[in-house]
Amino acid sequence: MAHILIVEDELEMAMGLKDNFEFDGHEVDIAEDGEKGLQMALETQYHLIILDLMLPKKSGLDVCKEIRAANQKTPIIMLTARGQEIDKVLGLELGADDYMTKPFSVRELLARVKAILRRYPVEDEMIEHPLQMGKLQVHFKHYQAQDEHGPVDLSHKEFEILKYFVKHKGETVSRDALLEDVWGYETYPTTRTVDNYILQLRKKIEKDPEHPNHILTVHGIGYKYID
Repeated sequence: MAHILIVEDELEMAMGLKDNFEFDGHEVDIAEDGEKGLQMALETQYHLIILDLMLPKKSGLDVCKEIRAANQKTPIIMLTARGQEIDKVLGLELGADDYMTKPFSVRELLARVKAILRRYPVEDEMIEHPLQMGKLQVHFKHYQAQDEHGPVDLSHKEFEILKYFVKHKGETVSRDALLEDVWGYETYPTTRTVDNYILQLRKKIEKDPEHPNHILTVHGIGYKYID
């Protein structure tokens, strides 16, 4: 069971989603404006946030931005009546994990929610204690990392890529698998984005990023993580 926050000013829609999520066994809270939604998101540890883009008092984009600025890593699915590509890209760049345009199929939204909850399990023993990954000590539960010099800044996606590697340690994972399981959508970004993230992670993990010992390239396929 997950604890889900719905931030949506259309009460009929919010209640309909609440009923569907509760039918699946989840606990659901509702906020009808952006200010209340932000307050609830920062005060309660939710497993998922459904966030409308156009809200009274504070927009969904601002709410998303402030949640991420507070180092809150809860997965976010954004909803909007707008279809412009710029809105989608901006929402994802601000830290949303997925995006749906109204009107949408509730069945599809439920499927996406289930996919995200599979990627971010409610109970995950792996994240309870810090792990040593190359030069870094990584604490997934608190989204903190440090090396011998002190704290190291990792983005939300960098943490999720590392978590994915730990779960698939020793396995060859393709770029497409990383896109599907970490980003969760097909059209944005590209496999080149994956390569850029790996390049940056190697600089933070490897003693010699040019000759990595932990995040290895499997030519023509993808990557493999080893201790």
